[in-house]
Amino acid sequence: MNNEKVIFVAGHKGMVGSAIVRRLKDLGCTNIITATRDELDLQDASAVQSFFEMKQIQEVYLAAAKVGGIQANDTYPAEFIYENLMIEANVIHAAHLFDVEKLLFLGSSCIYPQNAEQPMREDALLTGILEATNEPYAIAKIAGIKLCESYNRQYGHDYRSVMPTNLYGPNDNFHPENSHVIPGMLRRFHEAVQNNSSEVVIWGSGEPMREFLHVDDMAAACVHVMELPSHTYQDTTEPMLSHVNVGTGVDCTIRELAETIARVTGFEGSLVFDTSKPDGTKRKLLDVGRLNTLGWRAQLELEQGLTDAYAWYLRNLDHARN
Repeated sequence: MNNEKVIFVAGHKGMVGSAIVRRLKDLGCTNIITATRDELDLQDASAVQSFFEMKQIQEVYLAAAKVGGIQANDTYPAEFIYENLMIEANVIHAAHLFDVEKLLFLGSSCIYPQNAEQPMREDALLTGILEATNEPYAIAKIAGIKLCESYNRQYGHDYRSVMPTNLYGPNDNFHPENSHVIPGMLRRFHEAVQNNSSEVVIWGSGEPMREFLHVDDMAAACVHVMELPSHTYQDTTEPMLSHVNVGTGVDCTIRELAETIARVTGFEGSLVFDTSKPDGTKRKLLDVGRLNTLGWRAQLELEQGLTDAYAWYLRNLDHARN
């Protein structure tokens, strides 16, 4: 790695972006460029282009996105598709205009069809109907993959895409209504312990299976994929793939997740599953064979990662309660 190259991490305040910044700093990178939302509106094409021209950026990690759980996706579908489309289109096009050497786009496992064969391989993309609860967000992420693919094909760029499984860890969103499953559960279980509650209510039946990856592992995988030589990244026995899955290759039921979080937080009451709430897709497990072949595997086991995430939450209660 050239530690002096100019690297722009878009979305550095978010969970993934902040983890990527930590990883790059740990590796000795000295020219990491960031910008808050007040400093740079990524939905403003002119502002983004001016920023790229001024900063002379060499690499981009595109981690900026509007994200949320099932309820947030169901409540704000227009914002989820519009804001994500604008952000990725503006950043990827600016990278093209100002000769950025490499770009890494972060997608989501929700790009795959609702009934995709498990575990989901990269070539399952666009082979079936998407899960209805987050379809607008998924379509925006698919568009980001295709933007990278199209600029590569037409202009010979080196823009890569990674599709993470469900992420969690420091700087997660612990909002009581708009968070993903792990931060939402960590908060509810913590508050149940503090309030001496006898039970915690979990959305759905508890039967769906999900895969979870600590964000520090995700950041390590992002840098690993970005640093791969082009011929290595593109060397696959399958037809040319413009994206790679990032996950652990191991999943668990939501019930098992809740039981683990109960241990981590010290909750000893009952778990109540509210079957009036949607389960979402029955199972979402990524096939990470391609990533493993490219030389990377996840390091943190789930309970270890949850313990770390909970410790961060306890240290940042005021911030995390937003």
